[in-house]
Amino acid sequence: MSDHAQAAAKACQRRFSRYRFDARIQVSVFREGLTATCWGRTSTLGQDGIGATLSGELRAGEVVSLEFPIPLPPHIMKLRAVVRYSEGLSCGFEFLVMTGEQKLMLHQVCVVLSNAS
Repeated sequence: MSDHAQAAAKACQRRFSRYRFDARIQVSVFREGLTATCWGRTSTLGQDGIGATLSGELRAGEVVSLEFPIPLPPHIMKLRAVVRYSEGLSCGFEFLVMTGEQKLMLHQVCVVLSNAS
């Protein structure tokens, strides 16, 4: 299957739209008794997940802590997520438990991003 066909298939499975989103992201994962942290750049953001290119490799299924800036107060989002796919340094994350406030904030950010594209 071509990259384009795979992307189209993934898009059909999504519950929420994805929007172009470029920001620095910090990802922390707890492995073998230690917390490993890597940095990267986000590529897309949706109400239920985020895509990023990182400085280190993760494995699908790992649970991580994410921290990235958003264009609305409080200007920083801290969430737990599961790695849904990892292809080289490119990863896709699905957000795990979120507060009502975090869900609302992500919705508002997605509205801002949708109007910007």
